[in-house]
Amino acid sequence: MIRPLPGAAAAAPGHPLRAMLVRLLVVVAVVAAALGVQTAPPAHSAEAAVTPYKVLAFYDGTYDAAHISFDHEANVWFPQQGATHGFTYTATTDWNQLNSANLAKYQVVMFLDNYPQTASQRSAFQTYVQNGGGFVGFHVSAFNTDTSDWPWYHNTFLGTGTFQSNTWGPTQETLRIEDSSHPAAAGLPGAITSSVSEWYSWQKDLRTNPAIDILASMDPSTFPIGTDPNQTWYSGYYPIVWSNRDYRMVYNNFGHNAMNYSTNTALSSTFASAQQNQLLLQEIAWAAGRSGPVDPPPGGGATGRITGYGGKCVDVAGASSANGTAVQLYDCNGSGAQQWTVGADGTLKALGKCLDVTSAGTANGTKVQLYDCNGSGAQGWQARTGGGLVNAASGKCLDATGNSSANGTRLQIWTCADSTNQHWILPS
Repeated sequence: MIRPLPGAAAAAPGHPLRAMLVRLLVVVAVVAAALGVQTAPPAHSAEAAVTPYKVLAFYDGTYDAAHISFDHEANVWFPQQGATHGFTYTATTDWNQLNSANLAKYQVVMFLDNYPQTASQRSAFQTYVQNGGGFVGFHVSAFNTDTSDWPWYHNTFLGTGTFQSNTWGPTQETLRIEDSSHPAAAGLPGAITSSVSEWYSWQKDLRTNPAIDILASMDPSTFPIGTDPNQTWYSGYYPIVWSNRDYRMVYNNFGHNAMNYSTNTALSSTFASAQQNQLLLQEIAWAAGRSGPVDPPPGGGATGRITGYGGKCVDVAGASSANGTAVQLYDCNGSGAQQWTVGADGTLKALGKCLDVTSAGTANGTKVQLYDCNGSGAQGWQARTGGGLVNAASGKCLDATGNSSANGTRLQIWTCADSTNQHWILPS
């Protein structure tokens, strides 16, 4: 015989004490509801919602100046955006870091200009994404001439099959947003303007693959695509951004800057389109398991003086608008030679021309100048925490030569050091 616990009789049906307890519990519940008190902890704390996530990017940086230019830009742009949008960014050319122990530290993996080549790297990556790890790929990371190289990656994961053709030269196009319900496309209009890129087409029609969700494609209004008649698309359907529903992944068919190959000068920037940047940042957030729209990088438009070392202003020598005119430090005087407009594309413009790194140089000590705006990475500048200005193509900072604030001191690029001669205050 099972004996009742002490006091069990007090809970018996119909007992006056039981009725009183029930009434008390009802009163407590009503008061809690009125006061908005949670009676159970939320599934996810507010702290967890803002915890930064980690991105690991792989690249070679050894083939085709256009791809190398994109790598350099990416390795400047992503850390800057991460500081604003809640992620850290680590880039490496060591593909052996594709191993299970290391990947466990990251929420998103990027392939900038290639894909893993060894069996162990591939196995670790496949396991990572099959277990829910995020992935964002670019342009060459899908290029292949034989899918037997890695059938799962090309046919199942990306869904492309083999590379079929490309446009030439690189062009800016109108992209149609195909799936506005996807978190990566949140807040975007039905059509957006891309940055400049070379574009790829593929053996397989992704529309026939039920696992593929096409986020953006070439808008019919944008044809013809290309500048070489023999490598131009005049019609057809071309997916540009897509996801595989079986994975937390997005592939982007861009990441190839226009180049002057004879001088190794970038003529465009992959991050010149604010709308494409918004799409990209929202892809990364979604791949990391975050949701909700992401504000695009701050737009430009502000005009005024740029002040720097010694309180002096960034000045166009002699107020000349001729290509190649020196840019220097000088006493602030309110002249047009010291009025700079901050562009949404990262440009800094005065007298109708752009602040430019001479000959698109990347070496320490390369001087900056005024030059016709051309969309190249040599004319792209990103604000750095602490007041630095980083050049997109070189990854180096705007610097007052010789740590001098004398009138006429030339400005140059130099390895970023957070020194006072690299601190600049932009117009706002």
